[in-house]
Amino acid sequence: MKGEQPMEINGVTIETIDAYIATFPPDVQDKMHALRDLIRRLVPEASEKISWQMPTFYLKGNLIHFAGFNRHIGLYPGPEAIEVFEDELKERKLKYSKGAVQFPLVAPVPFDLVEKIVLFNVDRNRAQKS
Repeated sequence: MKGEQPMEINGVTIETIDAYIATFPPDVQDKMHALRDLIRRLVPEASEKISWQMPTFYLKGNLIHFAGFNRHIGLYPGPEAIEVFEDELKERKLKYSKGAVQFPLVAPVPFDLVEKIVLFNVDRNRAQKS
């Protein structure tokens, strides 16, 4: 499947989340490690992989993705989660689209919001038929 292919950065194949995070500056790595640690704590049974060239947590389907960029970390919870949390995203003045939200690197990651989004997606995925 296309989304399951390992990615390359500067000629280096990235097959793990650790390798992906290591390609970023230390301050961005710190935020990504904290994000990953939160998701792991909330959903220890989720598996990790690189999918669609992003760190991905999988639980009965893709649970959530994240990715680093020059000015933000993107969180990809899918359109249902964005719709459910749209008012809170607006209140916090976060940039978002149909299936993604951006956390500017110059600001703290809103881990309380990330927790709510992850738990929403856990409930959604667990409700899916096998």
